[in-house]
Amino acid sequence: MQMHPAPFYHDVADGPENGTAHWLTTSDGVRIRMAHWRAEEEKGTILLFPGRTEYVEKYGRTAEAFGKRGYAMLAIDWRGQGLADRLIEDRDSGYVAEFADYQKDLAVVMAAAEDLDLPKPYFLIAHSMGGAIGLRAVMSGLPIKAAVFSAPMWGILMSAVMRPTAWALSWASKKTGIGHKLTPGTKAHTYVLAEPFEGNNLTHDDDMYRYMQEQMRRYPDMALGGPSLHWLHEALGDMKDLAGQPSPDVPCLTFLGDLEQIVEPKAIHTRMANWPDGELVMIKGAEHEVLMELPAIREMIHDRTAAFFDANR
Repeated sequence: MQMHPAPFYHDVADGPENGTAHWLTTSDGVRIRMAHWRAEEEKGTILLFPGRTEYVEKYGRTAEAFGKRGYAMLAIDWRGQGLADRLIEDRDSGYVAEFADYQKDLAVVMAAAEDLDLPKPYFLIAHSMGGAIGLRAVMSGLPIKAAVFSAPMWGILMSAVMRPTAWALSWASKKTGIGHKLTPGTKAHTYVLAEPFEGNNLTHDDDMYRYMQEQMRRYPDMALGGPSLHWLHEALGDMKDLAGQPSPDVPCLTFLGDLEQIVEPKAIHTRMANWPDGELVMIKGAEHEVLMELPAIREMIHDRTAAFFDANR
């Protein structure tokens, strides 16, 4: 397959110096970006599936943490975000034509991992929207030994009153040609620049919040605002379909903060209660971004994840 050098912003990634990025082209002609980091003692490679709005540099510190624990890592700019191709004229509105299209991104990334001879076995860490993409991929035979999910988007947190409204509004947007519009209550500006640290629903660590803010200030082309109505419709449909399918026969560990305000905790509890070789770890005092939380929480997650992968090599 063809790979071409892509920009990688070392100055804001704060990760291993060997971080390298590549442009990849999917089967339907979308250009995405993949980055990877090597480790000195390579026990395998972590496939890091970011959430909505995210980009590879955001996980530089995560790559550093797992590199010290013996794991190489790769991360993806999904279509429509980061430096990957934006799919509609309004680059601030989160959009995907069909949720299944993210699997096309994954297919070319997996081919690139093989061509780059990244160390095996492979393991998965999937955050938020990446958790929905990752669950679908594992159900479809993604060649991993074990999976870790961070606040996975197996449901979106909304009131019982709002849920039918969200379905109706997002469905109607497809029929009326306004699917590219932002969902009500969301903003065109990326969250970390639109909202102050105090009262944010991502993390309690002010240093990590500044880390994300600095990335957005220095490289605004990577920024993304709220989800479009069309993205919402596609996401709701995909999550409903996933909920009706049994969990895959893969060892699984899921981390969820007890202060979660973005994804639906009930959907995560239900899935993990019925995952034969799965464990749900609730994190007291944590918000949505458990991998970006206070240092003690991050260290616990890094240690438990590395030990979990070590045990399933």
